[in-house]
Amino acid sequence: MSSKVVIALALLAFALVAAVPVALVAGVIMMLLGHVIGGLALFGGSILAATAAVLLAGFTGVRHLRGVVRGMLTEHDFNEHNTTEHDLTERNSQVFQLGRDDYTYIR
Repeated sequence: MSSKVVIALALLAFALVAAVPVALVAGVIMMLLGHVIGGLALFGGSILAATAAVLLAGFTGVRHLRGVVRGMLTEHDFNEHNTTEHDLTERNSQVFQLGRDDYTYIR
């Protein structure tokens, strides 16, 4: 799945969540006008649609992120960076080590 699809699903989820308060107001107005079942159905349907969109966007986002991370890990060649004991001693020999007299807080 491409990043554009994941972004589109996230924007759709955001738009549907933002539409829930509008659906609530429209549902209350419908109930005041006598259409109680229609008002409840409108509000309930908007909540179900927003929940489904958020879940779908979340699952596809996590799946896409896993694919990206998996791709990064498989591209990385771990055999090149294996450190042997010789490499560790060679690296440590370049470190300047302080003597005991160089520390002022040790008695």
